[in-house]
Amino acid sequence: MRKVRTAHTAELGGDELKAVRALLDAAFQGGFTETDWDHTLGGVHATVWEGEELIGHGAVVQRRLLHAGRALRTGYVEGVAVRSDRRGQGHGSAVMAALERVVRRAYELGALSVADGTSGFYAARGWQRWQGRTCVLTPTGMARTEEDDGSTYVLPAGARLDLTGVLVCDWRNGDVW
Repeated sequence: MRKVRTAHTAELGGDELKAVRALLDAAFQGGFTETDWDHTLGGVHATVWEGEELIGHGAVVQRRLLHAGRALRTGYVEGVAVRSDRRGQGHGSAVMAALERVVRRAYELGALSVADGTSGFYAARGWQRWQGRTCVLTPTGMARTEEDDGSTYVLPAGARLDLTGVLVCDWRNGDVW
């Protein structure tokens, strides 16, 4: 029986955080860095459990994205993964439904960067590919992030958007998108 839980990072116990990290390490096959882990913390987590086993996770953290002269309070989705032997059974959809509820109730915009091969999953859920240029506001000014063009998806939650315009993310270490 599947149980979906949402909780802030501060509400997760040490063993639960270890289980989340282990799931992410396995799902990303060693490509989930310490910086990626840091990006995943500090927001609301959605976890999917089968009994005592963690089988799915995702988090939404607050960021500021700039668009059309406005700073948008954005729920940015991080660390979405489902255990490999449980994929294709609706667990990822359960994680995303919980996170999308948070985004729609607490933010003007949802955003995420898709991993290879996952864009169809997000598009089917109503996430829209950003068609314009992407940039980052660095400590020394705005810089283009051409490598992220086409992999950034948004979920409007009240913000008016021109999907062909420029979208600028706030600065952070590691992958900025």
